[in-house]
Amino acid sequence: MPYKDLHDFIRFLEKKGDLRRIKAPVDRILEIAEIADRSVKKEGPALLFENVRGFNFPVLINMFGSGSRILDAFEVENLDDVAKRVSEIMEPEIPSNFFEKIKSLSKLKKIADYMPRTVKNGKCKEVIMDKPPLLDILPVLKTWPEDGGPFITLPLVITKDPESGSTNIGMYRMQVFDDSSCGMHWHVHKDGARHYRKYKELKKKMPVSVVIGADPATLYSATAPLPPDIDELMFAGFLRKEAVDIVKCETNDIYVPAAADFVLEGYIDPEEDLRLEGPFGDHTGYYSLEDFYPVFHVTHITHRKDAVYPATIVGKPPMEDCYIGKATERFFLPALKKIFPEIVDINLPFEGIFHDLAFISIKKSYPGHAKKIMHGIWGMGLMMFTKIIVILDSDVNVQDKSEVIWRICNNIDPKRDISFVEGPIDVLEHASDIPNYGSKMGIDATKKWASEGFKRKWPNDIIMPDEIKRLVDEKWKEYGID
Repeated sequence: MPYKDLHDFIRFLEKKGDLRRIKAPVDRILEIAEIADRSVKKEGPALLFENVRGFNFPVLINMFGSGSRILDAFEVENLDDVAKRVSEIMEPEIPSNFFEKIKSLSKLKKIADYMPRTVKNGKCKEVIMDKPPLLDILPVLKTWPEDGGPFITLPLVITKDPESGSTNIGMYRMQVFDDSSCGMHWHVHKDGARHYRKYKELKKKMPVSVVIGADPATLYSATAPLPPDIDELMFAGFLRKEAVDIVKCETNDIYVPAAADFVLEGYIDPEEDLRLEGPFGDHTGYYSLEDFYPVFHVTHITHRKDAVYPATIVGKPPMEDCYIGKATERFFLPALKKIFPEIVDINLPFEGIFHDLAFISIKKSYPGHAKKIMHGIWGMGLMMFTKIIVILDSDVNVQDKSEVIWRICNNIDPKRDISFVEGPIDVLEHASDIPNYGSKMGIDATKKWASEGFKRKWPNDIIMPDEIKRLVDEKWKEYGID
């Protein structure tokens, strides 16, 4: 059975013994973050702080912060189980005959079953607030000493395209400026920012609703690198195998999950001056610097009577977001394989913070194949931000960082096998000379062929014969080593 809401997931984790209720008084300024950081670094349990000084709502943190908990979030034993299903909707096959068309219609019907269902009311409206205090009721965390202030770190920011009416849900951090306004930190490449630019051209105020607290699949969907035509709430329904119930907001034409904990309703005025936001201790392990972003004005807040405020902390890996990133890596690998069938596997290691490092194994078939994949990947949506791509042969286990490093050190001639390109880079990249533009590196760590100009004999790997391995396995106890 899918989790109906965040509370359902909390009950599951508690029954499993993977959640700790903290009854001791704690402060939202730095103290909760330090506790959470220590817990996630050892894959500790989810933490529910029930006594946050000055606030009536408990704080949930580290809800995704372990390998087992990310599996529990999607109710699977292996993330690749979800990947097989995701590939069906990410890249549908083109029907070639009558029977294929019938199969395609069946697939579309199955997807339609996961479209969000509109309901008249929901728990998210048990309490409706349109006067102060508004944001002051939320135990918003300050997680690092040099942060510009408290930040909402797990918001589902919902916007609508003013032309098509299509909805986007993104996760953009929000610095709380005062009781009724926040910074909206969406990067220039994001769909929310694209909607904002359209409203600016139209000289119209932009309605915005922000959900805080939802079931795991819905929360994750706001982070997923979906194409613009894929509805995040439909994708959430697909992941949880049950449609998400949604309800219309009080003050705008935006629909939100009916079981959400908090809903912030308001607007952004594109004619208003941008406001300085930051710094923020970011997932790079460094502070992202101050910059100017739009201001989200909060006019209403609705919430459940039993609302829980979920938050996360980012910083030097491993952190909770690493496990969310690993889910994305596995979920979207099949879609990547449909574009590049020669890809065997991909690993975005924690240390690479999603966009800095990718290990990719391929079935190499022709000279220069590794370089073809590098440039193809840099042309793929958000993969354009990948700073370092390492291409390896199909027999290399890219999930084993030790093996990858060994292959790199043995298989490359730096002058021959390292390529540099320039192009768009992640906004959070602080090492480039200018924002949003810089260089990227590709490393061909495959074995080199004569047809690629290699003039020597490539040596064989050192491998023990299988029959010797079996012999030693059978006689192991006789040796008395253990």
